Amino acid sequence: MRLEPFELERDQCVHEHSVEFNLSESGVHPLELADLLDPASLAGLRLSYGQANGSVELRERIAGLYPGATPDHILVTHGTAEANFLAVWNLIEPGDEIVYMVPNYLQIQGIARAFGAVVRPLPLLAENGWQPDLDALDRALSPRTRLIAVCNPNNPTGAVMSGEAMRRIAAAAARTGAWLLSDEIYRGAERDGVTTPSFRELGYERTLITAGLSKAYGAPGLRVGWIAGPPDRITAICGHHDYTTIMISTLSDVLAVRVLDKREQILERTRAILKANWPILRRWADDQPWLRMPDSRAGAIGFGRFHAPGLGSRELGDRLRSEKGVLIVPGSFFGVESHIRLNYGAPASYLEAGLARVSEFFRTSLVRPSRVPG
Repeated sequence: MRLEPFELERDQCVHEHSVEFNLSESGVHPLELADLLDPASLAGLRLSYGQANGSVELRERIAGLYPGATPDHILVTHGTAEANFLAVWNLIEPGDEIVYMVPNYLQIQGIARAFGAVVRPLPLLAENGWQPDLDALDRALSPRTRLIAVCNPNNPTGAVMSGEAMRRIAAAAARTGAWLLSDEIYRGAERDGVTTPSFRELGYERTLITAGLSKAYGAPGLRVGWIAGPPDRITAICGHHDYTTIMISTLSDVLAVRVLDKREQILERTRAILKANWPILRRWADDQPWLRMPDSRAGAIGFGRFHAPGLGSRELGDRLRSEKGVLIVPGSFFGVESHIRLNYGAPASYLEAGLARVSEFFRTSLVRPSRVPG
């Protein structure tokens, strides 16, 4: 098996702790341990091996997010990245085909190709508010389609899929007998406070949901994710889990229960940050003639189209980092050129200072930007 480079993660891994302004993140400013409990209350916790699929207490809390689910519908994983990996590993064989939403966090695409699958794109249309091209979905389906993989709310656009699009995608999976894998890690981080429906609510049995505590909950350091799906498929995926991390840490399990016990309070904090900071990014973007930033409904991410002739998104990212100490995410890392993703979940003063550096780059560099066409 040969894995293609995962450019987004390589870039962040190498640079995110060495820049002055990291605008490449995709969640809100993280919680502190004191936001959850008194650290002294953990003094008696025995650091033994925990339950491999997640404690019953934690799986009960997660199951409560999905009507009709029980702890047997849940596998706790080491972050949503492991959840996605395990799901694809379990489902895909060489020669299978998957239909994959683009732009997207390209982990699943890379894994599927490494496992010998053919990946067919399901484009999101910028001119339609980054909604799926449902005609392209129909064209991409074939008797070999094993999996349709989506991300809702979407990374990097912050778009939320319409109910019609969700139903059409679930119906397409049902017609072909494909599995539907929905990465829903941004669910709960909607600026308007309306929680995005889960694909599980549509009732299609061959549906797997992946999610975790990193984005909407502001707890990426816990590395807690999960898969929700039919109990027999969860049992099968557990067999793959035995070959990876086996279990999350005992400490993370305990803290994850506490996070979900305070779910409404934590999500209100997240939404308050998004509501306060989106106008900062919006006003800034409106003053940049070289950038067009559409509305972002969910997640602390804005995905804008830039216009700088002769400058690709990867080169722009490299130059912003090396010349201005600012890390952003090139659109090419999501399968779309001439775009950049910016995080607006940091403290307001940090966000404003980082954005000012980006403006300064375009004012003072050799780049000659022009107004975005159209």
